[in-house]
Formats: sequence, C-alpha cells, structure tokens
Amino acid sequence: MNKINKNVSTAISPKRAENFPEWYQTLVKEADLAEMAHVRGCMVIKPWGYGIWEQIQNHLGQMIKSVGYENAYFPLFVPLKYIQKEADHVKGFAKEMAVVTHHRLEQQEGKLVPAGELNEPLVIRPASETIIGESFADWIRSYRDLPVRINQWCNIVRWEMRPRIFLRTAEFLWQEGHSAHATSEEACEEVMRMLEVYREFVENWLAIPVIQGTKPPYDRFPGGLETYAIEAMMQDGKALQAGTTHYLGQNFAKAANISFTDAKGKQQFVYTTSWGLSTRLIGAMIMTHGDDNGMRVPPKVAPYQVAVIPIQHGNEQDVISFKYAKTLCDQLNSLYFGERQPIAIKFDDRLLRFVDKKWQWIKRGIPIQVELGPRDVKGEMVTLRFRTDDPQEKHVMPRKQFIQTASKMLEDIQKKYYEEAKANLENRIYNVSSFSELEEHLTSQDSRLGFVRAPWFPNEKEDERLKSLGITLRCIPIVQRGIKGKCILTGKTTSTEAIFAKAY
Repeated sequence: MNKINKNVSTAISPKRAENFPEWYQTLVKEADLAEMAHVRGCMVIKPWGYGIWEQIQNHLGQMIKSVGYENAYFPLFVPLKYIQKEADHVKGFAKEMAVVTHHRLEQQEGKLVPAGELNEPLVIRPASETIIGESFADWIRSYRDLPVRINQWCNIVRWEMRPRIFLRTAEFLWQEGHSAHATSEEACEEVMRMLEVYREFVENWLAIPVIQGTKPPYDRFPGGLETYAIEAMMQDGKALQAGTTHYLGQNFAKAANISFTDAKGKQQFVYTTSWGLSTRLIGAMIMTHGDDNGMRVPPKVAPYQVAVIPIQHGNEQDVISFKYAKTLCDQLNSLYFGERQPIAIKFDDRLLRFVDKKWQWIKRGIPIQVELGPRDVKGEMVTLRFRTDDPQEKHVMPRKQFIQTASKMLEDIQKKYYEEAKANLENRIYNVSSFSELEEHLTSQDSRLGFVRAPWFPNEKEDERLKSLGITLRCIPIVQRGIKGKCILTGKTTSTEAIFAKAY
C-alpha cells in the first residue's frame, strides 16, 4: 500500500485511512471516471473511465483471440422458456432478473402506460448461457464442428438494491466467453486455460496480483459444476473477485439439446464452459492503486500514457511553446513501450489555468505529465511529473534524454504499481489454525483486515458462523502448501487450505 501522510494536504478528502468507502466514491468523482445515472442503480461511465475499459477490451480481446476465440453478439432479450430449462440457473438469478412484459406504450388519460402484453415475457440477459446455448444447438451437428469458441462483449442487467459505481450496478459492461467440447477433459482444460489468461491479464496489464482458486460448492455459478476465480486484495484488506471461469458439464447442453454425432456414430451431449469479467475491474484498479491524490492508472491500460501541457501566457511566446510541444508529441507518438504498445499522447491546449490542468491529470492518474514553459523551450528541456511521485516533485531533463528514456519510465511505473500491490497482498495474508483464532483475529482491537488462510474440509453448505463474522470463503487456492491440519469449521483432518476474507 502506498504511503499515507496524514499531515499533508491532498486532493481527495476524506483520505483512505480516514474513510475508505467515502474516499473511493470521492475519487471516482474527482478522477472524472463515472457518476450515478438518473436511472436508479445505473451508472454513466465518463470518457476517462470508458477509455480505460476500451484498453481492457483491446488488450484482453487480443489475448482471447490468440487462444482461438471469435467475437459474436447475441440478443439482449432471452425468452423466459429458455431460462426455465435450467432449474438451478433460474434459482440463482431469479431475484435479480429484469423482465419485459409488454411490447408498446399507449396514451391513457394523458399518460403513457404499458400495453400489448407479450405472450411470453422476455428476460433482459443476466448472463448468456441459455441464449447462446440455443445457437450452439443449431450450429453443432458432428464432432467435426467441435470445439466451438465464442466471445461476446456486451451489457448485463441484474437488479441491484445497493449500487456502488463499478462495483455493483443494475447494468454493467462485461466480456463473456462460451465454449463447447466433445469431452469433459477438454472442457476442464479450457476452464483452466482461460483462468490463466485472466491471471496473466490482470497481473501483467492491470498490475493487480491475484490468487487463483476454486469456489466452494455453495458459491458456484448457478447451474455449473465447478467455478474458478481470481481473487484480488484491495488496499483496505478486503477481497474483490476479479474474474471467474465455469465448468458447466452437460447441464446446459441437455437443457438446450446441444448434441453431436461422435466419431463412432453415437449421439452425445457436448460439455460447455463459460467465463467472464466486467467493469468491476476498474473498481479493483481504483482500490488497488489509488492514493489520496486520486487515481493511478497502470500505463498499459491508461487511455493516454503522457499528457503534454504547454504553459500559456497569452502572448507570442505561446506560439513558440505550442510548436515545441507538438514536436515533442510527434516524437513520442513514434515510440513503443512494454510489449510493442504505442505510447499515447494527450496534447492539452485547453484554455484553463495551468494549475487546474495539472491537478486534473494528477487526479485522473495519467502516468507522466510533461510541463513546457518558456525556459524549457529555450533550453530544449522538459519538466516531468510522475504519478508515482509526490505531486509537488518535478524532474527537469533534456528533451532528447526524455525521448530516449520515456519507454523505460512507463515500464518502471507499471512495475512499481505491481510491486506495491504484491507487497500489500503478501504482507496481509494471516494464518490461523482454529475457528477461535479466526474470531480473535477479526475481533481484536489491533486486527488488520486481510486474507485469512486456514485448514478447510469440503462442505456443501456455507457455515453460518462465517456470516456472523461478516466474512466469506473466497477460494480454495489451486497452489496449496500441503500442510496438514484440522478444518476450522468441521474439525476434520485435511491438507487443504482456504482463503477467508471480507469482500466487495
């Protein structure tokens, strides 16, 4: 966690240490990321926030395509009969579903009222397993048609009673992948492969370290046989589920009659998978990297890596400064960093006070600011502010040197963000060996929130005692230490450990 100095004036109030939830909400506003919409439970993602989502789409999309997936788009409306075919799926989402029951509006007594009741209600997709399954049933006939790998970028609607921007909203954006396979083994391999894609993307691009693990039986995707997740730790020690992959077995295939003729001429049902992550990732980035001066965007997913700000004086010097700034922009635009990623430049010539521009970019979290005044122009220099530094700290260097080192500077910023988050995760994993130890850890006055690692024996139902402590079992890590102990919930001997935490 980046250092907190309570005696220094900051751009975001309250500070993280004073009120983390309020700090989060204030940062979202001050960084110009998003705002609550005039529609209850929904959000407006503003250009800077949506620019981050576009970067996520671009880079993750390339990774998804590289493992054989193609993009497609399926209907927003799902006939109720499709959803009813999978009983567990209905049960899992029933309370969250938005339902369309009429197909037009009519004037009655000067007001518009719903009219023309539909013969069958349409559910606005809470997920797309059922509607995509119907298409798979049409597309798949033979083992030669398998595997099928489809990805979709779309919006999802699930009613949310306690909305929080990026974390919980009635409508959110996400990516969902779906695949169909001839065997269970192939489907299980696919689930693990996509979990690894998620880990690589979130760690290498968003600079957020994660723990890969399986979900307990009671926390699986509705209708699925296994659910895997990547869990991230926020600066306040709470967990955030950053992405999930699901092995669905033949449940959805049987519901939608997705079958094929195998090599021996026998009719078989396919095995399906699904996996997804959403705009919650932006919330995760805020709570992982943000500080008391605003957002800090990892360079790899920043809409712009560098903001070039010529200092304007309202005289003929401005023409010279602008020309110098544009020359610098052209030089930077030809550069790459990381894995051959072009450096994106924002030339900020808005008619605002320089100090206002400076603080806007600090709060938005742009990695590097370049400030160009008359002295910089005269001396062929640049004045830099790095988002990893104190906002008042400046670095002056020759323009040519900056051009030569800009790529490495961005790579170093990306690395620094990851290392800070990794240290926060590693330093706040606590080991307990009994439920009483868990209680003591969570209720003692000097307790620090974080991940609690403890022995666990598989259980089909959630232990009510966890609810009373306000925590959940986040995942059973795939990488285990192999230490024997007694399950803190059942007392049974086990060599499996689980991660427990408070969560978003």
